[in-house]
Amino acid sequence: MRKSHLLSYSALLSGLMLGSCSSSSTTSTGTAETTETAEAAVAPEMDMGHGLDLANMDTTVDPCTDFYQYANGGWIKNNPIPAAESRWGSFNELAERNNKVLRQLLTGAASNTAAPEGTPAQLVGDFYAAGMDSVAVNQAGYTPIKPELEQIASIKTKEDLVKTIADLKSKGVGGFFNMYVSQDDKNSTQYALQAGQGGLSLPDRDYYLKEDERSQNVRAAYKTHLQNMFQLIGDDAATAQKKAQTVMDIEMKLAKSSKARVDLRDPYANYNKMTVQEFAKQNPNLKVSQLLTSMGAETAKDVIVGQPAFFKDLNSMLNNIPLSDWKTYAQWHLLRSMAPYLSQDFVQENFNFYGKVLSGAKEMQPRWKRVLYTTDNALGEALGQLYVKENFSPEAKQKALEMVHNIQESFREHVRGLDWMSEETKQRALAKLDAFAVKIGYPDKWKDYEGLDISRDSYAENVMRANQFEFRENISKIGQPIDRTEWGMTPPTVNAYYNPSMNEIVFPAGILQPPFFDPKADDAVNYGGMGAVIGHELTHGFDDQGAQYDPQGNLKDWWTKEDKEQFTARANAVAEQYDQYTVLDNMHVNGKLTLGENMADIGGLSIAYTALQKALEKNNPGKIAGLTPEQRFFLAWAQIWRTNIRDQAQNQQILTDPHSPGRFRTNGPVSNMPAFYKAFNCEPGDNMVRSEENRAKIW
Repeated sequence: MRKSHLLSYSALLSGLMLGSCSSSSTTSTGTAETTETAEAAVAPEMDMGHGLDLANMDTTVDPCTDFYQYANGGWIKNNPIPAAESRWGSFNELAERNNKVLRQLLTGAASNTAAPEGTPAQLVGDFYAAGMDSVAVNQAGYTPIKPELEQIASIKTKEDLVKTIADLKSKGVGGFFNMYVSQDDKNSTQYALQAGQGGLSLPDRDYYLKEDERSQNVRAAYKTHLQNMFQLIGDDAATAQKKAQTVMDIEMKLAKSSKARVDLRDPYANYNKMTVQEFAKQNPNLKVSQLLTSMGAETAKDVIVGQPAFFKDLNSMLNNIPLSDWKTYAQWHLLRSMAPYLSQDFVQENFNFYGKVLSGAKEMQPRWKRVLYTTDNALGEALGQLYVKENFSPEAKQKALEMVHNIQESFREHVRGLDWMSEETKQRALAKLDAFAVKIGYPDKWKDYEGLDISRDSYAENVMRANQFEFRENISKIGQPIDRTEWGMTPPTVNAYYNPSMNEIVFPAGILQPPFFDPKADDAVNYGGMGAVIGHELTHGFDDQGAQYDPQGNLKDWWTKEDKEQFTARANAVAEQYDQYTVLDNMHVNGKLTLGENMADIGGLSIAYTALQKALEKNNPGKIAGLTPEQRFFLAWAQIWRTNIRDQAQNQQILTDPHSPGRFRTNGPVSNMPAFYKAFNCEPGDNMVRSEENRAKIW
């Protein structure tokens, strides 16, 4: 999702990648670090009219030994990571092209001071202009957040603390826990208040708990960062050091009380519905009635608690930790959340830790790009309206819809042909497939921003007002009918997702471009790129998580006992397969954390291949540039995962990202496909060939 206070909801969406249209935040995957350059080079979109750039390949490598390197070795060598990036790949290249379009749109909107109030042009133009006014932003220092700092300083009771927590959360400030409104997993026709673990400033609980040298170094750098930030608001060194230790102590306790990411993947274990009164009784120190009233959620009757044990521990902490320490913790989370929108000293210190230490970036992104990302984050559908007018054709949408239909038909064929599934479960699977909703390009109904006040006066205040608008809109859904027109990504986003509660697959306009998709390109390349992406998202509806939801999006078992056992055994085999892949410093891919994405990759590529074969029956162009359609198909798949990545970002990915690194998103699926062996004449004993009993085959 687009707001920090809704990040927990975004975890429910199974995305192709974990990033957004931001080239810096897109979580790509891949290989060892290369030397950085100051500017990002964008690869050509097409080569010789068929959609592949053959210069990206390294034909000195045997495709049956390392297909990823064979397909991408030239690109990896010739595309070092830009200094301002922590990774660089095809997602980033496309995002960079989008950024150029968006920059022109935003610059034009910002130059128009006469745009009618409340129009997309006025909202994004004024927001972008305020962000680009570095003189005003630097003169303001941290003045925009002084009212919030004073509010924190005035806290005298737990009731005051809870009221402040609610106010800060409405402004996009993290900390303490997560609370938001989304669909009820067991009743998809209703919205429900959700409460889950949170409150950490490092990417995952493992950063606090692991004792390896890399983790210890990150924690030491984090404490220094905390101290530096407190000094920026006037604390002396001794006070700042004490405050830094206070924050670290609280977050360490929260980390120990948090579930591991693998455990968060079990939807049943993380669904604990109770009345608000029960939740309040279990957690008296949370002052639940006061909290919900302050949030505007007082009409909620029930709450779905993701991790009751976390709240039990937090309840004890609220009683045992002095109020003064909680004030320090709240102060820190305000600084952390708002630092990117304050004066340069805050921005630089924020980058020094989150950009350099955690991600390995060498330089900060240029200001225009940072403000662009924030504009898309805050006003994504207003910006999206301007974007799709310039950058999305009806032809692309129609071609994409045709591909979705063809992929669905291939999936149907696969289900009918499964030898391990009973007819009863097959019919239920097909019923779910038939119920899929498809969204392509942009929303049919745009978000209404009426009531949101955006001006050119203060960048940080605009950010907080946009966060408040989004927060209030989210909370107001309590008791309202489900809005099935809503999108979880903005139109320029280079990504796609499956939402199990909606049983929908969504493909923003941003991804419907080369190298993923081109209406004019060869079918083999389109099916290996966008076709496999579509297959990936469809398969999410039937991965280890999605398979637990029925056609209406309810968490409800629709499997026979025997079929469920077969499915689980086959899924476990996929997890064991990916556990064997070594990435960094003998770190392995976490097969259980990445299971859903790996299943979607394997299933999606196989289904797309079947769809291609049907397309070739109607029109087979034969070899192009010496490559058969089947070879072009697999090369297209491999080339969308090309990536160079810094060690720091790779470490973070392995610990936190449900997606495998790009090398294994390429080699993993194809090593399970006899069609790949045939296409490249691979034989038993080759690295890319698995024996029949060791191949993963589910869908």
